[in-house]
Amino acid sequence: MTAPLPATAAEDGAERWSWPISPPRDDAAGVMRPAEARAVADLGVRNLRRLQYHDPSAPGWRVIARLLAEAPYLRAALALFADLVHAAGGGPVADVGCGPGHVTAHLHELGVDAFGIDLSSVMIDVARRDHPRLRFEVGSMTDLNLADASAVGLLAFWSLIHVPDEAVPTVFGHFRRVLRPGGPLLLGFHVGDESRLKTQDYGGHPMNVHVHRRQPDQVAAWLRDAGFTVEAQMLIDPDESVPGAVLFARRQS
Repeated sequence: MTAPLPATAAEDGAERWSWPISPPRDDAAGVMRPAEARAVADLGVRNLRRLQYHDPSAPGWRVIARLLAEAPYLRAALALFADLVHAAGGGPVADVGCGPGHVTAHLHELGVDAFGIDLSSVMIDVARRDHPRLRFEVGSMTDLNLADASAVGLLAFWSLIHVPDEAVPTVFGHFRRVLRPGGPLLLGFHVGDESRLKTQDYGGHPMNVHVHRRQPDQVAAWLRDAGFTVEAQMLIDPDESVPGAVLFARRQS
């Protein structure tokens, strides 16, 4: 359920994971240019296959797929999102950064015409294997290959955590572009004020991926700048060391 990161050479010759400190920007718009965003995405696709986190033989992704069963507030957020999609008349819903497809499948059980997109072809293979009746495609949220106004709803559930601050405006611009006017958006992310290097996956296997924690108010500000109306936000496990947040927004006309 991630957007992977390009690698840089480490001292030992192995590759470590990090985004460029200052991604190339379009000076006028303040966002990465499309060609450069695609280059970042291409680097991620090649290097992501080295991560145990995205290895279908490793147990880490199975842990991710079980998380919803132990998360009643997240299930409630997804149920509300499904209600909003139905109230909008129904139609295609993009699960961007779908990972092994467990959230996509959960939405489908709620009657949503959901399909999944993930930068990792390995994760897409896992999702297709485990949910053969659903649609899954390889794609990047920094260069989202969906037609304008083609989705009734869109969610990114803990997939933005691997996207650096510099790339978030580009991502939210794509989200607005592909959503129909008034379409609902659901985001889930870690709450905090720092970025950390994650060295183990959920199964205890070694990995090197940066995880970005953000304050809900900052995410909401980025959304408003991108042309969204923020409707609700909820803090989850506020007493834990790493709280989570879900945020509901809607594309402005």
